[in-house]
Amino acid sequence: MSILIKPIITEKATADSELFNRYGFVVDKRANKVEIKKAVEAAYGVSVTKVRTMNVRPDRKTRYTKTGMVSGKTSAYKKAIVQVADGEVIDLYSNL
Repeated sequence: MSILIKPIITEKATADSELFNRYGFVVDKRANKVEIKKAVEAAYGVSVTKVRTMNVRPDRKTRYTKTGMVSGKTSAYKKAIVQVADGEVIDLYSNL
């Protein structure tokens, strides 16, 4: 089971990482905080001080088209905000 799916790279997440040493990741829905902490420490070689998790709900959308009403939704996922110890940095842009 791969716990870390992908990092979250947005303007808000980048500002958070520069100011507070917090990084966002999309993680497996069944992972808990201890597993997320171990996975980040193993993958990036940093020490994690705090992990916050949240379940992101799916967005539902309905459109009226020529063929009738079309409804759909995005997939739900779990997001983890990981705070790293002072002086340590995760380089998310090294392997782009």
